[in-house]
Amino acid sequence: MAKLGAKAGWNDNYVQEITVSKTLADSDSGKVFTVATDALVVSLPACKAGLRLTFVNTGVDANNIITLSPQATDGIWGTITLAGSVVDLGGVANKDLINTKGTAIKGDSVVLISDGVDWYVISSTGIWAAEA
Repeated sequence: MAKLGAKAGWNDNYVQEITVSKTLADSDSGKVFTVATDALVVSLPACKAGLRLTFVNTGVDANNIITLSPQATDGIWGTITLAGSVVDLGGVANKDLINTKGTAIKGDSVVLISDGVDWYVISSTGIWAAEA
């Protein structure tokens, strides 16, 4: 698979495809993860200051639900702007961030960073929702 935005100095593991549900580790920080398989759950590592993770939906439109699941004590903060509305993720501990299947578009993405206590959305495209 070709690297997205490849630059000199990035190693071969910079962009990795996720094909099964998995738990990420601290060592995955800085990577871009592509997901083209429906109904996967990606468990985030425990928050540590400076961790950064990027996820890109590379599946067919309206085919993939991608679920990003923080650890039980970690929350995801931020807002995602939708046409005419704003989704407030609220930072509630142990609540998932979900790229909704019916509205998923190839290329939907989210970038998360951690301050050591919680995760924060620093950029996103597409429709993502907070777990109820």
